[in-house]
Amino acid sequence: MSRSLNSIEIASVCHEANRALTRIVGDVPVQPAWEDEDRGIRNSCINGVGFVLDHPDAPPSASHENWLKQKVADGWTLGPEKSIEKKTHPAMVPYAQLPEEVQRKDRLFKAIVLALRD
Repeated sequence: MSRSLNSIEIASVCHEANRALTRIVGDVPVQPAWEDEDRGIRNSCINGVGFVLDHPDAPPSASHENWLKQKVADGWTLGPEKSIEKKTHPAMVPYAQLPEEVQRKDRLFKAIVLALRD
């Protein structure tokens, strides 16, 4: 008998899939495992899951814009590399300006959430 996954569990699967993808494509640095990840990053992922669950027909670009708004509200800015300490991230740009590999991560995130929802 299967059980439903909650938003935190779905977020952990999304995080680990993204972590595996970044490792395969050589994105450096590779993210820590879900259990070792910064709480703010975990909360951002959980928020992203909630957005997709609430807006299942929205395109991945809408998820990115939601993520971007949350990051700005938390004090993050555009920077050459992701830095939790400096609160910088290279993906702090409109979706259309993201490299294809980053857009692919957004599509994967949405697909996982939709596959694992109730």
